[in-house]
Amino acid sequence: MTKPQLLLASRSPRRAELLAQLGLRVQVWPADVDEHLDESLELPEAVTDLARRKALRGLELAGTELPVLGADTVVCLNGDVLGKPVNNAEAGAFLRRLSGSRHQVITGVAVVTATQVLSCVSCTDVWFCALTDAQIDRYVATGEPADKAGAYGIQGLGGIFVARLEGSYSGVMGLPVAETAGLLSRVGLAVL
Repeated sequence: MTKPQLLLASRSPRRAELLAQLGLRVQVWPADVDEHLDESLELPEAVTDLARRKALRGLELAGTELPVLGADTVVCLNGDVLGKPVNNAEAGAFLRRLSGSRHQVITGVAVVTATQVLSCVSCTDVWFCALTDAQIDRYVATGEPADKAGAYGIQGLGGIFVARLEGSYSGVMGLPVAETAGLLSRVGLAVL
């Protein structure tokens, strides 16, 4: 087996897939940390802080020479953070709130080594179509919203709800690849 080039301090299969698409050999090494956002910080900074804490915890747990990447994504609607829904009822409630409106998806990324801590943030505006209750109920029944911030996955069935976006499509998925590639190059990892 080929040695990994990077540890991913996340269980997200989407992040692992995006890193693999960049040509990187990744080992998943989840770093469980308290995922509460620091309310004393502006939201983009708080999301980036959480990504940094995940990456630093991953480095600590793995005891590795490899770079460790941490990331976190939140959906923000009118100042309210919509995290991962706790059940189907909350998923439906989130989608009803997002219906026909604009929201922001914020993804913080951090790459840490024994000597460097680098981070960035991606903020993307997303406009949802107006959704019917039937559409929401059918989508929730698929199970796709269960582990996704804001209760939708743009890369899956939830993509049909997105009328348009301004910013990073991959950032909405959970890892802005352009910004991430820049961080990785600064720690010596060539992508592609």
